[in-house]
Amino acid sequence: MFTGIIEGLGEIRGLERSGGGLKIRLIPPFSAQELTLGESVAVNGVCLTVTHIDGQTATFDISPETISRTTLGGLKPGDRVNVERALRASDRLGGHIVSGHVDGVGRVLSRRSQGDFLFYEVQIPSELSRYVIQKGSIAIDGISLTVNDIRDHRLSLAIIPHTASLTTIGYRQPGDLVNIEVDIIGKYIEKLLSPWKNSTAIDQEFLKQHGFFD
Repeated sequence: MFTGIIEGLGEIRGLERSGGGLKIRLIPPFSAQELTLGESVAVNGVCLTVTHIDGQTATFDISPETISRTTLGGLKPGDRVNVERALRASDRLGGHIVSGHVDGVGRVLSRRSQGDFLFYEVQIPSELSRYVIQKGSIAIDGISLTVNDIRDHRLSLAIIPHTASLTTIGYRQPGDLVNIEVDIIGKYIEKLLSPWKNSTAIDQEFLKQHGFFD
């Protein structure tokens, strides 16, 4: 589990394709020796497992399924990536709850600047739009961001200078692909309510009986 508060930028140092999957080596924005084998690390928003540590580099295996659903298959040596270690029970939840399980790939449609601030429009897969609300949270390449507005599967974002300088969002240009993870709470609510999707019996009494309020 992660928060979407990026610790810094890592650098891809090597890639090796094998069996339809991918093995990547990267230098994290902290000492690789702080990591342990089997630890979970979010790389551009994708939860990966540390499989090897060698000096200042950490190695991760990426499955064919992950390659098909994220942007990681397009990485190249020298690319910078967002890195976040898993949330500890004692940590502050500064962003929002991020699982590292990417829901789909979006595309940057536009970018403009106003002073030191950046403003983006990003198109997301249509099937994900129902989970996104104005002023709600979304993870883009693992970064916890606030949705300014959403219309026709397009969401607008305002990026503060601090976020732009410490994450890959500051480098994104129109046409770039980004990993999208919607707010997991919305997905759980939809799942819980799905048996009554076509029912008209959801009223205050129903919600009270099922513990939504006293």
